[in-house]
Amino acid sequence: MRVGVLTGGGDCPGLNAVIRAVVRKGVQEYGYEFVGFRDGWRGPLEGDTIPLDVQAVRGILPRGGTILGSSRTNPIKIEGGVERIKDNLAGLGVDALIAIGGEDTLGVARQLHDRGVKVVGVPKTIDNDLNATDYTFGFDTAVNIAMEAIDRLHTTAESHHRALICEVMGRHAGWIALHAGMASGANVILIPERPFDIEKVCGYVESRFKTKYAPIIVVAEGAHPADGQMDVQSQELDAFGHVRLGGIGERLAAEIEKRTGKEARTTVLGHIQRGGTPTAFDRVLATRFGLHAIDAVHDGDWGKMVGLKGTDIVRADLSAATDELKTVPAERYSESEVFFG
Repeated sequence: MRVGVLTGGGDCPGLNAVIRAVVRKGVQEYGYEFVGFRDGWRGPLEGDTIPLDVQAVRGILPRGGTILGSSRTNPIKIEGGVERIKDNLAGLGVDALIAIGGEDTLGVARQLHDRGVKVVGVPKTIDNDLNATDYTFGFDTAVNIAMEAIDRLHTTAESHHRALICEVMGRHAGWIALHAGMASGANVILIPERPFDIEKVCGYVESRFKTKYAPIIVVAEGAHPADGQMDVQSQELDAFGHVRLGGIGERLAAEIEKRTGKEARTTVLGHIQRGGTPTAFDRVLATRFGLHAIDAVHDGDWGKMVGLKGTDIVRADLSAATDELKTVPAERYSESEVFFG
């Protein structure tokens, strides 16, 4: 069997660990041959490949990013895109695909499966917002990067007696903000799932200053006030219909200064959260996902995604992973509110 591998969407620490595990087990135990597709769905769409053998995956376990490259190409939106992919797979002698990606990439994989392509999915997103898995790899690394940054913000906030805001990623789900904020002792955490009251936020800020400590606010990029909308940097949509978010941190800083008279500054972590070497947790989880993904290929269990349930790796229908996002439950957010102010 010849198996194609691709990584789509935003890059993420741990992608290379999946690729390595898929190839190592596939070659050593099943005798499969592998081909890597460049830049997400653009690769099979244009027949752009690289050799993918055991030698090609040596030494990549600790590396961030992806040796295959990535993109936000959406073949479903391209006229004749699905047929082009099917024709290219047949021409290259590729019998099956392993698609490693998040909501958008696996959504395409699901539609290709419905149209006869043999595909298995691996969940990847720093946002941890895919259903049918307790955690996605990349999330732990992003949280640790954000936590370390917030730890550093604490010291400069105390030195200058100012409120510091850390804006993290999270379009529709506030998992990074929640975990990083709780881990670093943030005084306010704002997430997309819970529209916030700016007066209440300012109350927390003033309460914190009364203790002679400076407040730290962690805000997800998709958070928004109860009476307003998300801040966007551009109305231009990507291939999957997403606008580019950003600016909520600066908006908060301006409002806090105006309403409290206290100096406020914003740090936007942005793509720093995606970069660098993956944590041990993400390396192990990504490796296990890769091992079980190639097992699913061997079993012919198409249209499935591997996922983590407890400590076990399980399989779920791609539809279960992509029909609805996994957002922060109200009870989880309530836990963090104990420490606000």
